[in-house]
Amino acid sequence: MEKELVKFTWDKMTFSKSFPKTLKGSTYPSWEEVYLTEDEEKEIELKSKNENYDLMKECIDKAKDILKEKELKDFQSDVISMAIALFDKIASHSVYHKEAKAKEKFDEEKKD
Repeated sequence: MEKELVKFTWDKMTFSKSFPKTLKGSTYPSWEEVYLTEDEEKEIELKSKNENYDLMKECIDKAKDILKEKELKDFQSDVISMAIALFDKIASHSVYHKEAKAKEKFDEEKKD
């Protein structure tokens, strides 16, 4: 008997970011919420997944190089632990790109 995979579903909220908008005659900014479209978000997520896939392979190679350079034993678990640490340090691309896209949209709207 094969195990059936359980799929979790939920309503997905689109990515949003707030930016301060300067108002004439006020010392306090008005905060404007900028939302990405579903297509924009999917495009960024796909790009980030591809980057992260390549990045993880690169991090594994770098971890192996570091262990070899420091003349440490390259047990698989050590390599993977180090690769994950490197990956975590550099792999915040998805949120960064979403925030950058939201800022781009905010700046474009501000021009109008």
